[in-house]
Amino acid sequence: MLKKFLKYVIFAVIVAILLPVVFKKSTKVEETVSNQVVELTEPFNYGDYTTIKLLHTADQSVETLNLDEYLLGVISAEMPASYETEALKAQAVVARTYTIYKIKHGSKHENASICDSPLCCQAWISKENRMARWADDKREEYWNKIVTAVDSTKGKVILYQNEPINAFFHSNSGGKTESPEYVWGGNLPYLVSVETSGEEAYTSYQSEVKLSKDELIAKMFQKYSDFNIDFNAKDAILIKEYTSADRVKTIKIGNKEISGVEARSILGLKSAKFTVEIVGDEITFKVIGYGHGVGLSQSGSDSLAKQGKNYIEIIKHYYKDVEISE
Repeated sequence: MLKKFLKYVIFAVIVAILLPVVFKKSTKVEETVSNQVVELTEPFNYGDYTTIKLLHTADQSVETLNLDEYLLGVISAEMPASYETEALKAQAVVARTYTIYKIKHGSKHENASICDSPLCCQAWISKENRMARWADDKREEYWNKIVTAVDSTKGKVILYQNEPINAFFHSNSGGKTESPEYVWGGNLPYLVSVETSGEEAYTSYQSEVKLSKDELIAKMFQKYSDFNIDFNAKDAILIKEYTSADRVKTIKIGNKEISGVEARSILGLKSAKFTVEIVGDEITFKVIGYGHGVGLSQSGSDSLAKQGKNYIEIIKHYYKDVEISE
């Protein structure tokens, strides 16, 4: 009898240990196989992402919002409401996908899903603040357009091989989007360089930055303490190589050879697609496009919408071999 009782006790202990492991739900499971960590991700389930925690960077407070309620603030902040409704719909699906991807692959924030800073996640603005910035006679029209864009695409997510994509977007591609390898390194199969017509009609298409020689030296010196430049040399500033999207891949500035992306950051340019001209004490950077250039172009989306494209066609123009969830 004692042996039988001990068998039952041992069995009960084993079950108590194993049950939590067997039935624990997790979006990420790690298994060690031959000293290698293998990550197993559960299939995408939209229902897991209908509520988000938004970090307000101004005061570090966290607000819980319904996903689509949150998207109203994103579209309000990220895209002009004067744009075509189909462009706004495309932005709504892109922003929804971007949000879910960020959460699914691990938030940068300890107590929040995503933040309201475009430098980290996506821009976001409250309805009250957004309405206050619109002209009185446009407030209702613009807000209704944004609500329509979000509501009419409810639940729509961009998928590649049944998984949400990393849906990068930017303001204006300057006529051709960029491959991510030239911006962050590495490639994603659905993010390839594509052309967009009509972007030159937008104010975000072209800009100019003028710097004195001393200002350029100061900006470069902030990043490189050993920076020096001889402006009398023919190659004082020389663009050495371009990407396939006609952005600056490599540029020599004085004794430093850096990427166009880094030059954009250091010099405060809106895009890495630029030319350089030195006249007297002044250096002029003529810039085409606005943003990193990867993924959906917002002004390009509006241009395509004006050409009669619907939001699904716009999305599939910028992201290759993707599907839109039903």
